[in-house]
Amino acid sequence: MSKIVLFNKPYGVLSQFTSQDGQKTLADYMDIPNVYAAGRLDKDSEGLLVLTDDGVLQDKIASPQHKMVKTYWAQVEGVPDKKAIKALCNGVKLKDGMTKPAKVKIISEPNIWPRMPPIRERKTVSDTWLEIKIKEGRNRQVRRMTAKVSYPTLRLIRYSVGNWTIDGIENGFSNILDV
Repeated sequence: MSKIVLFNKPYGVLSQFTSQDGQKTLADYMDIPNVYAAGRLDKDSEGLLVLTDDGVLQDKIASPQHKMVKTYWAQVEGVPDKKAIKALCNGVKLKDGMTKPAKVKIISEPNIWPRMPPIRERKTVSDTWLEIKIKEGRNRQVRRMTAKVSYPTLRLIRYSVGNWTIDGIENGFSNILDV
């Protein structure tokens, strides 16, 4: 039987168990032996991190070959126009090549926890929430994509990986599944 841990990673936590310079890690939130992250989230990104003790399943979740859809909620600076949304949907050229097409739409602000520290807000510039679905997982990909179309990401939350979501999992907590 395989173990899957769905962890709602807080802002500022490294997606690993060993600390670098005293930074918060997964070990500060869970004591579950022999599980490893299937993919990563940057220190400044939040939301769903899937961990497992099954190496084959870990590869299936993390590898772009298996095309597991990841859904992100990105709070971006400004209000993206149709041209920017279309560019994100078609794929954008980054330094490491073209991204695959994404599914992107503007959404209402999700019902989520407050971020500590809060994002920087500017009185003269509004912000918008986007739902972005991708099948790749390049380093800081969503942030680089939104910046490329001139709408930098202020806050990034991974809502789902495949059929797993953060629904019902408070920030900083996990849900353990045996499959």
